[in-house]
Amino acid sequence: MTLSLRLPTGPAGLAEYRLTGTPVAQGTYEPARGRLAFAAAHVVADPLGDNAPGAPAVIDWEHTLEFRRHLWSLGLSVAEAMDTAQRGMGLDWPATQELIRRSAAEAPDQRIAVGVGTDQLPAGQHPLDAVIAAYEEQLAVAEEVGAQPILMASRALCAAAASPDDYRKVYDRLLAQSSRPVILHWLGSMFDPALAGYWGSDSLDTAADVVVELIAENQANVDGIKVSLLDAGKEVALRNRLPEGVRLYTGDDFNYPELIRGDEQRYSDALLGIFAAIAPAAAAALHALDDGDVARYEEVFAPTVPLARHIFSAPTYYYKSGIAFLAWLNGYQPGFTMVGGLQTGRSLPHLAETFRLADQAGVLTRPDLAVERFRQLLVVSGVDA
Repeated sequence: MTLSLRLPTGPAGLAEYRLTGTPVAQGTYEPARGRLAFAAAHVVADPLGDNAPGAPAVIDWEHTLEFRRHLWSLGLSVAEAMDTAQRGMGLDWPATQELIRRSAAEAPDQRIAVGVGTDQLPAGQHPLDAVIAAYEEQLAVAEEVGAQPILMASRALCAAAASPDDYRKVYDRLLAQSSRPVILHWLGSMFDPALAGYWGSDSLDTAADVVVELIAENQANVDGIKVSLLDAGKEVALRNRLPEGVRLYTGDDFNYPELIRGDEQRYSDALLGIFAAIAPAAAAALHALDDGDVARYEEVFAPTVPLARHIFSAPTYYYKSGIAFLAWLNGYQPGFTMVGGLQTGRSLPHLAETFRLADQAGVLTRPDLAVERFRQLLVVSGVDA
């Protein structure tokens, strides 16, 4: 039976859309052998909670944790409490701590890394010592649960730092304290405008010099760096400058297939928000790469790229709405609600295109449910579906 529904096409109104995609086969996977792969997971809002903008987050723990079990079952590791989980966009520090503790308690084989930041500080200017203390408080939580720390890019540090030396002061202090090698985090301003000029320069090349020097002088304490600049050339250039044994985790949700595949010199591992939305495809592609079947790897990943580019289109920081939307369509959460009311971050025509591209990428895992749920969304939005 062919599934179809009428979808918005912009100002022109509605047009019949017939689903054509074949869902990527579901299954249980062991972790890929050739690449480390983290999916940055979102949180599911409690639909009965007061998740209004600015209110403390009220989380649906059952569905939030069930989604992580889904990712682990596919062989992916979980990057917990990252920007995908709405750090700085609705997820407050008390809820973040509980999220980290609950998720770490269930992670198989310690397949979890957690975001360590400074977002418990109120907005505004803070001295560097206060920034360091905030990082240390969050680092202690990661250490307590035995998770690998990801030292997240900090709005507070970006506002406080007067030069690259200030970044060095903060990171040198933190790296010396961690009991295990950490993942550094370079998030471009397209993901968070408050991070413009991170590492002390608006020039990505100058900033890369700071990063390389920092890593070289702290190599024993650095597992790798997660880079989200949406610029494959800049990522490859940095990757080739890293000391041997230090990983580059791509956070490039536009160019991940080529970066993970790599070149004759090196490859990128993965720490991606889009992997939460395309998890079955990501698992299948990575295992094809393990088997040396590059053609299959490309075949599985290729149709996911237009979807990823759409979800992460400008304003990029609203990509989280698309991640939660697909989780709802696929039955991983009961409603299309988000902490902070962020489900309003994308328009109905934008979500309609997300639906089309997800179908064509084979990541609508339950097409009949997806059609039913999108039809419900159209009705409550005032569209005669």
